Amino acid sequence: MMMSATMLPQDVVAASTVSAGDTAWVLVSTALVLAMVPGLAFFYGGLVRGKSALNTMLMCVGALAIITVQWVVFGYSLAFGEGTRWLGDLSYLGLRGVGAAGGPYADGIPHVLFAAFQGMFAGIAVALFSGAIVERMRFGAFLVFGVLWSTLVYDPLAHWVWGEGGWLRELGALDFAGGTVVHISAGVTAIVLALTLGPRRDFGRIATVPHNVPFTLLGAGLLWFGWFGFNAGSALAADGVAANALLTTHAGAAAGVVAWLAAELIRTKRATAVGAATGAVVGLVAITPAAGFVTPMGALAIGLISAPLSFAALHLRARSRVDDTLDVFACHGVAGISGALLTGVFATTSVNAAGADGVLAGNWSLLGAQTIAVVATMAFVGMASFVLLVAVRAVMHVRVPVDAELRGIDLSEHGEEAYHGNDLSDFAGRRLSLDEPVVLPARDVVLEPLRSS
Repeated sequence: MMMSATMLPQDVVAASTVSAGDTAWVLVSTALVLAMVPGLAFFYGGLVRGKSALNTMLMCVGALAIITVQWVVFGYSLAFGEGTRWLGDLSYLGLRGVGAAGGPYADGIPHVLFAAFQGMFAGIAVALFSGAIVERMRFGAFLVFGVLWSTLVYDPLAHWVWGEGGWLRELGALDFAGGTVVHISAGVTAIVLALTLGPRRDFGRIATVPHNVPFTLLGAGLLWFGWFGFNAGSALAADGVAANALLTTHAGAAAGVVAWLAAELIRTKRATAVGAATGAVVGLVAITPAAGFVTPMGALAIGLISAPLSFAALHLRARSRVDDTLDVFACHGVAGISGALLTGVFATTSVNAAGADGVLAGNWSLLGAQTIAVVATMAFVGMASFVLLVAVRAVMHVRVPVDAELRGIDLSEHGEEAYHGNDLSDFAGRRLSLDEPVVLPARDVVLEPLRSS
């Protein structure tokens, strides 16, 4: 090994203890998690209307970019610094001291690689809840909210669950790859944002169907592929726990597809491509907290149980006035809650000695710890997200104007369109009166005057 001018002899000794195989696997896993961001962009982008596709996809990419900056500067330190039971300190500010040697969370890989891997999780958490407010929230306001949320919600929660001395970690709650930290937090934030911002102006008055189902299928495929890094990479080693997590991830996703399509066939006598894609994502979410703690049969059970719960939540939301546009809470919140609780049922130390036995192995205390973690996460995230949105709304415009919503947020926020010749481009440059009926070109659809609603 050649010693650089900036490396001290003790750094070289520490770095030499790092496992090349483990490092290679987590390097690949980090790249796989990164691939989930364009996957999510395609998944979400295909589900919205064509006039909003670019904004929807850009929110996913923008979230990853701005949260990465936050993570490097101080986010990682807040989440994984020693600190207190509630929040890390600033000992890793600017990733100071985070280098090639193994770190306190994984001595077999470089500390800087652990920080990079965890940074991908922080970025995708913000991208996930963007699906609840597409077609109506200003791009700049979303990014400002995202940075505040990551700093004051995600980082403390990550410390609670994964950080040294974190109170939920000390309680014994298990979250292998982010079911609580990423998915429940994103799902709860999504429903808070949807309720606080209110519905889109044309919500419930015209059908809002996916504009590009192949995009959604492509996105689901990329998510499924990247999720192997998300879950199996969370073993932080190329070992049997990682191999088990890879298979349980695949099994949970497959079970989610089967259960979702079965529910569709029972309800409508038709199985849909969007349903298959959604079922896969729900299965992946549900298995995330359990992936490294349960057997493949346990993973099948978690997918089969969680998908119908999310299916029911989605259809219940659809009958309400809650405009969680892409059903982030139903898919990520409900499945994350289900997966976290079922971890307390199916976990077994025969899979991972660092975990705990669940109910099926005769240990009810783990289910209790999982329940406390779920309730604490929902309460903290819900209240904090509401306060942060109110604060952002007090200092800047959060929603786009009415005419911008109707003609398409792509044009108003970014000055470009996914598809030239969009049939709503006639609205460009013209403000609409709230008392004026709106005729959508080439659709023979008339919206009632907005003041009437």
